[in-house]
Amino acid sequence: MSAPLYEGKSKQVFAGDEPGTYLIHFKDDATAGNGEKHALLDNKGVLNAAISNLIYDYLAKNGVPTHLIKVINETDVLVKAAKILPLEVIIRNVAAGSFSKKYGVPEGNELKSRVVEFSLKDDGLGDPMLSPSHILALGLATEEEIFDVTVQALKVDELLIALFDKAGIRLIDFKLEFGKTDDGKIILCDEISPDSCRLWDAGTNEKMDKDRFRRDLGNVMDYYAEVLDRLKKVL
Repeated sequence: MSAPLYEGKSKQVFAGDEPGTYLIHFKDDATAGNGEKHALLDNKGVLNAAISNLIYDYLAKNGVPTHLIKVINETDVLVKAAKILPLEVIIRNVAAGSFSKKYGVPEGNELKSRVVEFSLKDDGLGDPMLSPSHILALGLATEEEIFDVTVQALKVDELLIALFDKAGIRLIDFKLEFGKTDDGKIILCDEISPDSCRLWDAGTNEKMDKDRFRRDLGNVMDYYAEVLDRLKKVL
């Protein structure tokens, strides 16, 4: 295989065999604190790929445009080529993590309405939060693109809440990334997995996501496997 076009903390991106496509490879790397904490976790790439692929298939069947074309193997997927918007879109349903620290709200508090946050996709700057006016001033996206991304993100949230509820899991918050195809269409890209979501057991509030790695709670892969098992039972 040729050298990757791009390598992130948890994935590699290669040119696809077909024009207008990329191949994404899910790695076993786990990171936190913008890469300051790092480990290799056996089977992580396989689990994240399987979870993300199930979720992307579910979203596509419910009208969400995504980059996923087909699953190649346990860790590789073929996706549509898209220019990634330099934005992370965070949807918060329940107070947790940096939101709780920043605003003094105890973790687990239900929010009175959903929160949509934008941040600049730049580890070197610490992914600073952006308002829509910041996004426009910096030329990161147009008003129409901001609106489109927000509408899509909220639709994804509604669909995921319903899905995880069936699986006995609370969707606390999650991060999305979007890209723009050559014909100007905004589509969902990257992954949706316990790496990018906060997922708590609906009965016990036990954490089933990357916070187990961030906070040294242990049994990280056991909980990722549990998430996959539950999703398989309801999809």
